[in-house]
Amino acid sequence: MPHSKIDTTSAKPQTAQVIIVDDEEALRVSLSQWLDLSGYTICVHADAISALEDITPDFAGVILTDVKMPKLDGIAFTKSVLAIDRDIPVILMTGHGDVPMAVEAMKSGAYDFVEKPFEPNDILESLERAIEKRKLVIENRALRTQIAQQGTLDSRLIGNSPSMRALKAEIANIAPTEVPVLVSGETGTGKELVARAIHDLSVRHDRRFVAVNCAAIPESTAESELFGHEKGAFTGATNRRIGWIEHADNGTLFLDEISSMPLALQAKLLRVIEQREIVRLGSNTPVKVNFRLICATNEDLPTAVADKRFREDLLFRINTFELQIAPLRQRKDDLPLLFDIFAERAAENFDRPYEKPPAKLWGGLLAHEWSGNVRELKNLAERYVLLTGNAEERWARLFGNSIGNGAADPADKTGSLADQLRHFEQHIIRDALTRHNGNVKTVMDELDIPRRTLNEKMKKLNIRRDTIEER
Repeated sequence: MPHSKIDTTSAKPQTAQVIIVDDEEALRVSLSQWLDLSGYTICVHADAISALEDITPDFAGVILTDVKMPKLDGIAFTKSVLAIDRDIPVILMTGHGDVPMAVEAMKSGAYDFVEKPFEPNDILESLERAIEKRKLVIENRALRTQIAQQGTLDSRLIGNSPSMRALKAEIANIAPTEVPVLVSGETGTGKELVARAIHDLSVRHDRRFVAVNCAAIPESTAESELFGHEKGAFTGATNRRIGWIEHADNGTLFLDEISSMPLALQAKLLRVIEQREIVRLGSNTPVKVNFRLICATNEDLPTAVADKRFREDLLFRINTFELQIAPLRQRKDDLPLLFDIFAERAAENFDRPYEKPPAKLWGGLLAHEWSGNVRELKNLAERYVLLTGNAEERWARLFGNSIGNGAADPADKTGSLADQLRHFEQHIIRDALTRHNGNVKTVMDELDIPRRTLNEKMKKLNIRRDTIEER
């Protein structure tokens, strides 16, 4: 039977693509007309076998398919689609008696199901979520292609969330300049990685990048470590030693955890920044130095200034431009991609096979707090590769059965997949509302959903703001 083809070179490349598969002509016509009016690019098929001809790993859309069809039913069709690409969202259209079958198909990887008879609007929310998921998969694959190209910014800073895209744009903008940069972020967010990216994109990229952890230098030797010393400057100084600042001459000096630097040393660093010269311990002769300064902190420096633990004049000198790295819990869109890349690298390093976790297990990543940020995620990905057992067994050992299965509570481990997804979604929204004291605007921003969608979900899941505990 003839069918319309998806034109991937259409003049409307931004429209989402939907393949409709159903042996009932009336449903195909009405659904395709409605989706076409809604702005989707439509391809219709009367049977699943012909539909498979249009599906490749590059397909950028969603599939709507009936369950009961001749030649190849919807369940077998779904398995064939997922064999082509496990990340293509398949939404099943079922009769009432087919619901248990559809739930079983979802456990095997189908995205969602809608029960007939239905109004076209009934599937809109599911379709929009599936389109967004597929868009993210395609974007992440494009990003991974870029990551494979050594020397690019994307190969250093992995992620495609809005905050990561903004951070990379700011790095690309500021790196060619010579201004001092302050990198702020929680422990484990990758502050040194950002500093190295700035250096590698700067005019000093072929010179030294000297990283100094201020928190790791004993106060008794800090001045010698930074400024160097002459032979005989103190007991045990048997030779001249070049300090870290002088070692960074013509390159980049990265001072990590600068808030840990003693006040007395802060005054001397301020003079170095202003005069561009150092004096080694035991010497009276200034030595000219030329370096790009990048500092990092996991602490709020204005608070440290107010507490008289950090010099205000030094803060003004080091934060000409400030970059803030969002914690991992605020960019959860990046979690699957990051985990996948870290696990693949670990598998290569440890010479172990990597069994990618099924999509149904990703809820464990989303529910976790990630207090250790990217460093914690990398550690967890390496442990996953090193553990024995199948993917679900490894996942349960990392996250526990309740989170690993996507449920919100150990008591919710039973029930259909739809019930478990409902509990998990309820848990995510309740948790966000609790952490933000019921502030809906903040929750909307964190979960990246419009107010109307959030209100509808709260009503559907019986979540009331006045019952949220304040922290």
